[in-house]
This record gives sequence, structure tokens and C-alpha cells, in this order.
Amino acid sequence: MRRLAIRALGAALLIPTLPLLAGLALGVRLSMGAPVLFRQQRAGLGGQPFTLFKLRSMREANGPDGRPLPDEARVTGFGRFLRRSRLDELPGLWNVARGDMTFVGPRPLLPETIAALGTRGMARGHVRPGLTGWAQVNGNTLLSLDEKIALDLWYVDHAGPMLDLRILARTAWVMIGGERRRPAAALVSGAD
Repeated sequence: MRRLAIRALGAALLIPTLPLLAGLALGVRLSMGAPVLFRQQRAGLGGQPFTLFKLRSMREANGPDGRPLPDEARVTGFGRFLRRSRLDELPGLWNVARGDMTFVGPRPLLPETIAALGTRGMARGHVRPGLTGWAQVNGNTLLSLDEKIALDLWYVDHAGPMLDLRILARTAWVMIGGERRRPAAALVSGAD
């Protein structure tokens, strides 16, 4: 029943966000061209693959060797705004409505990253991935992959409605104030 309620809420939230999504999509189109959406295979619950949807925040640009330039060189000003505000994640409501994701859980990673993590990757897949998560409100891009995985595994072991509400509240704060790395002891203990 809870799973159905989350999917229904994801679908219901898509409707009032459509005008905002349309405006943001126009911004992506004008600043980066087409396509507007970024689609990528990610690992979901139990490692099952699904297609993640986000607003695109990087332009296509390759170096002389034909390889994509580093992310920093491809992210546009509008893309930085989308990432900082987390508005690039709005199309993920479709993933929530489909049941691929939920609102709070570890962010979905590439299947090959999950495979490379071995037992840690499998343990991480015991819960459905989320639009936001414990690692995202405790530093996100300021953390190493190992730190993020440790936080994700802490979440898997401590998941519950009260922690989810706490993460949602902190997500709003991150959207307004930006990312901040929390002290290491607080990261793995959940302490404030």
C-alpha cells in the first residue's frame, strides 16, 4: 500500500510541476540545444536496470581526441543553476510514478559502478533508489565515492519514515543554501 501511495504521489506532483518543467526545458533548449532530457541506464532495487530521467545540464563537447571534455568544461551556466537548485531532478518524478524510484533512498548509480562495488553494491540495492538521499544532504559532490557508499549503506541499515522526513527537510535546505560537507563523525552516525 505504501509503495502505491508513493507512486501516486509522484504522479500527482508531476501535474503542478509541468509549467515549471516546461520553463526549465525551454531554458535547457535555449542554452544547450536538444535533447532537453538526459536519459541513462541506472541500477535500481535489487540491481534491476531502469532508465533515469533528468533535465540535461551539460552540452555535448569533445576534445581533439574525440573524447568528451571533463564535466566542468561541459556544464553551462544554466546547467550549474539546475544542479545547484536540484531542479534537474524534477523529471525523476516520472521514475517515482513508474515505481523505479522513491523520494528518499540512495541515488541510482550506473550498473557497472554497482557491479564494481561488489557486496557493497548489492547491499545498496536492498532499498529502492531515491530522488534525494543521506549522501546528498551530507555533502554529495564534496564527498568521495567511498564516503557516499558508506552513507548509502548507513541509510539502508537505518531507513524509516522519520529519517526520510529529516532527509527531505535537509534537501530543501541544500536547494536553498547549497552543498556543505558535514563532519565525518556525523556523516556515519546520523548525528547532528
